[in-house]
Order: sequence, then structure tokens, then C-alpha cells
Amino acid sequence: MEKINDTLKKLAGSDDFKKRYESLKNEILNHPDVRHFIEMNRNQITRSMIEGSLMKLYEYISQSKECRQCQSLDHCKNMMKGFEPNLVLRGNTIDIDYHRCPNKVMYDERKKTETLIQSIYVPKDILEASFSSLGLDSPSRLKAVRLAKEFVENYSTENVQKGLYLYGKFGVGKSYLLGAIANELAENKVSSLIVYVPEFFREVKQSLQDHSLNSKLEAVKKAPILMLDDIGAESMTSWGRDEILGTILQFRMLENLPTFFTSNFDYNGLTHHLTYSQRGEEEKLKAARIMERIKYLTQPVLIEGMNRRQ
Repeated sequence: MEKINDTLKKLAGSDDFKKRYESLKNEILNHPDVRHFIEMNRNQITRSMIEGSLMKLYEYISQSKECRQCQSLDHCKNMMKGFEPNLVLRGNTIDIDYHRCPNKVMYDERKKTETLIQSIYVPKDILEASFSSLGLDSPSRLKAVRLAKEFVENYSTENVQKGLYLYGKFGVGKSYLLGAIANELAENKVSSLIVYVPEFFREVKQSLQDHSLNSKLEAVKKAPILMLDDIGAESMTSWGRDEILGTILQFRMLENLPTFFTSNFDYNGLTHHLTYSQRGEEEKLKAARIMERIKYLTQPVLIEGMNRRQ
């Protein structure tokens, strides 16, 4: 043991070791985040505290903060994947607390919602959708993409914006555009939820048996940005229209939460679809109430072009 201690003392006393130590120390103390933390706590931090906490400070500067150096959660370089370091004072030392990074928060929210709602619509082509891969072969598609980009660029929780009601024939790329919007928002650390409406209505009906209806409704109602894909393709019932769709839209209208739709119907066609239930009942007033909320939440955008599924 004595020999090891002697070796360590000699190493610490060497000029080369001192130079490397001072260089590393300067790198740590000149890091903008470290300098800011010391300045903000200058009345509490002493020189000896800094000297005794250099290893913690080095651990801090060696990691990414706020996902600034990470393309995605899979590429996280931090010691604890998905957790970012925060400097704190703990007694007479500078220490580190770890909190979930924005990418980790979004991942956890998505997994939690996927567990709850099986009708979240994320096929492979939607997961890979991007604005750069969108075809601009018609004026209507060009307009739709422009409005979608404007929404993403201007989005903030303080800035109230309408969503888009994307309508047109089968296969013109309405759902793909939703995916591009969702992926672009994710790049900006903004969560969104895409739900395939026909499957969602079947699922909520089944959830009456396992008493999970309220949990599913809460998740969809309160999504920061909700995208309801293929509305009008479901078999409409009075209960689904009024108690499910109506409840979701009423909450989102009152809270001004951005909501997107895709449909094969324009506003008039969807009104007709909502008017008649599976039993053939005609309920114009109730359909009008739903449409009032949809119109409040969205701007209608026609998408024309060739069927890209053929």
C-alpha cells in the first residue's frame, strides 16, 4: 500500500500532471453553464467547494443538456440514457441531480398512451413522414404543406392556432401529411397524438367492459396536439357522436387545444354523415353541434392529386 501511495504522490507532483490538471480545471470553470451556476450562487459557493467538486463538474460538462447534442433518445450520450444533469448545491458541495430530458418525456408519454389506447395510428410510412418527402404536384397540396409548416413554425402553448381539416379523395396523402406534422413537432420537442378514428370508436365501446373508458377519453382530450385520422369512416352512433366525439371536442374547444382531422368528406359531407346514426335516426341539431366545434377548431383544406396507394 505504501508503494502505491508513494507512486500517486509522485504522479500528482509531476509537471505533466499539474499541466493536465490545470488545463482540465480551466475547461470546467470556463464552461458557460458552470460559470452561470457559480455566478448565480456566488454568495454560497467558496473556492474550496469548487476545488472539491471538480469531478462532479466534469461529469456535468461531459453530458448533453436539453437534448442539444442528441438526435433522438436512442442516440443519447448521457450516463443515464434519457436523463439530463442539473447542478445543485447540497451542503458544502456542488452536486448533480438527474431529470428526464425532453426526448425522454415525449417517449414516456407516448408509451403510456400507446399502452392505454391501442388505436393510435403509427404505421411505418407515417413514422417516416417528413415535409421534405411530400409531393407538391398540385396547388392544393402546396397550400396544405405551406399551412402545415406555418403551424409548426408558429406553435407554442401561448399562441392559439387552429388545426387543419384535411379532406380529399382516398390516397392523396392526408394521413401522411399528419405524420409529417407530428414528426416535425417532435423535432421541436412537442408531443402530438394521432388516433385512427374508426378503430378508436370500436375500442372505446369495448372499454365499457373493462372500465377504462374515462382514462382513454382523458388521454385523448388532453393531448397537447390531437390528430383524428379518417373521421367519417366510422360507423356512427348517437352515443359515439355525442358522448365520445362531442366530449373530446368540447374540452379541446374550451381549452383552445390544436386539433387536426383528415376525412374523405368536406364539412357538408361530414355534417350529413353525423346527422344519420346506424339506426337511420336523423339528428340534425346534434350533428350541427359537433360541426360547430370542428369548424371552431380547424381550417378546411382540400387536398387533390393522384391516388398514391395505387
